[in-house]
Amino acid sequence: MPIVVNLDIMLARRKMSLTELSEKVGITIANMSILKSGKAKAIRFSTLEEICKILVCQPGDILEYMNDKEYKQLFKK
Repeated sequence: MPIVVNLDIMLARRKMSLTELSEKVGITIANMSILKSGKAKAIRFSTLEEICKILVCQPGDILEYMNDKEYKQLFKK
C-alpha cells in the first residue's frame, strides 16, 4: 500500500506512548495499533482530526504517499 503511516515518528517526537494517545483520542489500543502498523484500510476524518489536535501536527505529518517503486524499495516487498 503506497500510503505510509508515520504515527510512530510523531509519537516519538512528542514523547507519547501509543497507549496514551489511544486514551486521549478515545479509540482502543488495538485499533490504534492497526493504524500505526499501516494495516488500517480507512480512518475517519474525526479520528485523524483528534490525533492531529493531540499531537499538534498536520495530517501530512502522519500520512505520506509513496509510489509503488519507492514503497517497495523502502519496505523490500
